[in-house]
Amino acid sequence: MFLNIRLIIINLKWKKTYICYLKLNIMKIIIPMAGIGSRLRPHTLTIPKPLTKIAGKPIVQRLVEDIAGLLNETIEEVCFIIGPTFPKDTEERLQNIAKSLNTKGIVVVQEQALGTAHAIYQAKNSLNGPCVVAFADTLFKADFTLNPEADGAVWVKKVDDPSAYGVIKTNGGFITDFVEKPTEFVSDLAIIGIYYFKKGEDLRTEIEYLLDNNIKDKGEFQLTNALENLKQKGNKFVPGEVDDWMDCGNKAITIKTNSSVLQYAKKDNINLVDKSVVLENSKIIEPCYIGKNVVLKNSTIGPNVSLGMNSVVTNSEINNSLIQEEVEIINAKLSNSMIGNKVKYNGSFTSVSLGDYTVLE
Repeated sequence: MFLNIRLIIINLKWKKTYICYLKLNIMKIIIPMAGIGSRLRPHTLTIPKPLTKIAGKPIVQRLVEDIAGLLNETIEEVCFIIGPTFPKDTEERLQNIAKSLNTKGIVVVQEQALGTAHAIYQAKNSLNGPCVVAFADTLFKADFTLNPEADGAVWVKKVDDPSAYGVIKTNGGFITDFVEKPTEFVSDLAIIGIYYFKKGEDLRTEIEYLLDNNIKDKGEFQLTNALENLKQKGNKFVPGEVDDWMDCGNKAITIKTNSSVLQYAKKDNINLVDKSVVLENSKIIEPCYIGKNVVLKNSTIGPNVSLGMNSVVTNSEINNSLIQEEVEIINAKLSNSMIGNKVKYNGSFTSVSLGDYTVLE
């Protein structure tokens, strides 16, 4: 899809007026994010996983900003697909993310979790023209140069255990097969959940075919089946190159992703320590994200720590950890830890009251 911009150029010397048209590419971004994030509990009991903050920003915000920064097109809209039990303020938060990119935000609800194709179909009104589909449980560093001869692109990464992923096979630079969670080895190129379609309406048609005919794979409507049907009809897909794939599936992986984001910020000379941070006999070992109005007393923070705003840390050592906002930590020695919002933690505790799914390791 293109947007025609009419320019009127007036040549004052020769008293002539010229009218010309510029064609600007228009791109839509579709973000399925309706999963409940059960592998990241207890942190997702009150906050949806895509809204969990990594280095001070929600995962989904980082994802959309990264995509928008890599695309050389105008973003017409961002469509977010959320779950029915998401908090009431979710739509407002997502609209603000779209607004920060100077584009329109659309929020739709997937009432039932019936698979990846079903999730994307909730954005059927946005499935027309060029679009990027990106599932909001992963961050990435990738080459986003789009092949004009291809009908689409699927970003992949080599993995040790491909049985947990949709995978692709290739030949001559094009994708020849899409296989959903193979039980026998066919490829180690795992689909990371980021796709480009030149014609979103073609994808919509294939997903409708799956839904209308109740065609499921492993009990769900799978995007890989729609992609395979498109390929069989002559659509050419190319694999996208991924430099780094940062998953946010469970606690350990999310902490690792937080560290990677901080390392990239350090490499790019981006300071993530707010100027309002108060240091009392304390030090920060970079890279770290330290939010507004944080107070550190007799403590060492870092490396690879995110600590949210309005938190206080006293007599503690913390490294390789992801800590949210308004947290109070005393007498702690923490590593590879993830702590939610409004938590009070005393490392010398003798009596505790802990909620469901809490883990002490």
